[in-house]
Amino acid sequence: MIHSEPRELVNHMEWADALVWTALLQHREAHADRQIRECVHHLHQVQWAYLQVWRGEQLDIPDLGEFLDLKAIYRWCRDYYVQAAELLETLDSVMLKRQVNFPWAEDLVKRWGRAQPVTLAESLLQIWSHSSYHRGQMNRRLRELGAEPPLTDYVVWIWMGRPTAEWKGADAG
Repeated sequence: MIHSEPRELVNHMEWADALVWTALLQHREAHADRQIRECVHHLHQVQWAYLQVWRGEQLDIPDLGEFLDLKAIYRWCRDYYVQAAELLETLDSVMLKRQVNFPWAEDLVKRWGRAQPVTLAESLLQIWSHSSYHRGQMNRRLRELGAEPPLTDYVVWIWMGRPTAEWKGADAG
């Protein structure tokens, strides 16, 4: 993985998250939907956990019950991208090759008998992939609720000229 790829992956991830958030916040039924709230919280919970591990911090992730509504989760998500951008500016090729020690690795050892080392670059790819997976779940749920979900594919983002994220839910209060 070259140095520009992590920034590109996060740029795509933010663009795609912003599209999904716009769809969620514009669809009234999504605000009250338990599946949407749980999935969007989980997606951003994992993003925050990885960011805190990369920065060497103790995990401090709010439970879903701490958010009054979907808009509160949205505001929490937005701050992630501000802080992730700050971290990405400090990364170099040496840092990307450094091993990351996840506090949940012991659970993986118990489950599979091992947990191989992971680099920061590999974990960046993981968080991008994990986020894509859960955006797909939310898009499926939006369709079930009668909305037209946004197209968030990586290749679409490239074809569109790698646009920056447009957080249209900024008025979410």
